Amino acid sequence: MDFFSSMRVSASGLDAQTKRMNTISSNIANAETTRTAEGGPYKKKDPIFTANTDRESFGEILENKLDENVQGVLVEEIAEDQKPPRMVYNPSHPDANSEGYVSMPNVNVVEEMANMISAQRSYEANVTAMNAAKAMAQKALEIGR
Repeated sequence: MDFFSSMRVSASGLDAQTKRMNTISSNIANAETTRTAEGGPYKKKDPIFTANTDRESFGEILENKLDENVQGVLVEEIAEDQKPPRMVYNPSHPDANSEGYVSMPNVNVVEEMANMISAQRSYEANVTAMNAAKAMAQKALEIGR
């Protein structure tokens, strides 16, 4: 794997984890939202990742067979979780039904915080990989002097 491939793979990881953290932040911010524009409570959202082959040009594909399995990551879509809303008994809430239950978002804040920590660690790992590649490239340039 060459320097630019490693940087592209790490950059794709940084981009994907940034989108993941933004989605998690949105879920946490809307954990108590009972009314949305679509009607009903907020629905948790999850990013769907897919592997993305690291190729920039046809020449790259022909020239470098060693990198044929190098893959980055791409956020394919942001999907809504299909779990039903939580039903909470609160008859004084303006959105309560006739029995006094309110449909609350299907967001578990503790689970979202654990996901946020995981996304942060993945982001940090990609930064570390980029810094290592950069340091190796700088050392290679110093050798050439």
